[in-house]
Amino acid sequence: MHRSLKLFLLLFLLAFLPAQVAFADTGPKPSMDFQFKQEMVGEPLTITSGILFECELPDCSDAAPIEEVGPQGFRCEANSCNAVAYGFAPYHQIEIEFSDGQTRQSNVFETAGFDSRYTVTIGPDDLLVEAQFSLGVFPRTGTVILACCCALLGIALVVGLAVFVMRRSKTS
Repeated sequence: MHRSLKLFLLLFLLAFLPAQVAFADTGPKPSMDFQFKQEMVGEPLTITSGILFECELPDCSDAAPIEEVGPQGFRCEANSCNAVAYGFAPYHQIEIEFSDGQTRQSNVFETAGFDSRYTVTIGPDDLLVEAQFSLGVFPRTGTVILACCCALLGIALVVGLAVFVMRRSKTS
């Protein structure tokens, strides 16, 4: 009887162990979105492949491609690219191969914020990366929360003013 109780407890505990390894890679991650515009006249170019280089030095002399690990990486479609990372280096450079067979390299640019947006101008021999305006400090969800808090504060002020006016008119 004692042995069967031990076996039952062992099987009971094994039933609660996970069958697969759980990964805790959740939550927002810094991102970069690149929209391309063509400066040259002629047939529109499409992106064939691309590399995002990360740099610690302002001149990017220590450039290294971003590692493809889990969700982290640099991916391109026909007219845009995006990057997601666990954390970005302060300086970057992109190298894009286009449908005309030519590979163009960009200027060195800085991380513009948590959710960075860039416009990339395609020149005859190079790329010009310019940051688009964004709140930078706040990710999209932070901006929505801030807007909701401001709206609630505005509503509270209007209700407070209405109550004040109503009470004041009753006393007169």
